[in-house]
Amino acid sequence: MNDLKEQLSLLGNKTVYKQDYAPEVLEAFDNKHQENDYWVRFNCPEFTSLCPITGQPDFAEIRISYVPDVKMVESKSLKLYLFSFRNHGAFHEDCVNIIMKDLIKLMNPKYIEVTGIFTPRGGISIYPYANYGRVNTKYEKMAEQRLMTRE
Repeated sequence: MNDLKEQLSLLGNKTVYKQDYAPEVLEAFDNKHQENDYWVRFNCPEFTSLCPITGQPDFAEIRISYVPDVKMVESKSLKLYLFSFRNHGAFHEDCVNIIMKDLIKLMNPKYIEVTGIFTPRGGISIYPYANYGRVNTKYEKMAEQRLMTRE
């Protein structure tokens, strides 16, 4: 347990919400089951960001799924990180790719995918999807296959 406390600083402390994009709040901890391939899924149904042109709010459900390796993202830090987009101006596609890249940098997962299900604005909904599989592994092939078979 002490090892976890050394890795994580947010749990058990007062929550401070950042007012703009804050990748520095992300925290990781050691995966205790590195010998297994398994999915970890997060769903954030109340994601918000701002249109970088109009400043209008955009609302989405963000779905994150990954196959961990050595590190895993801590859920409270992920919540605070996603919340930090609230006043951040970025297009839908940018949000999804930024989230994926920040999580890759944090954890170096075997595989990850991020989907944004944005509510319609101006009569159009946008559902960007980004994924990554570790290069030169079966996960790279998995990423390619999953990308090519998306609807």
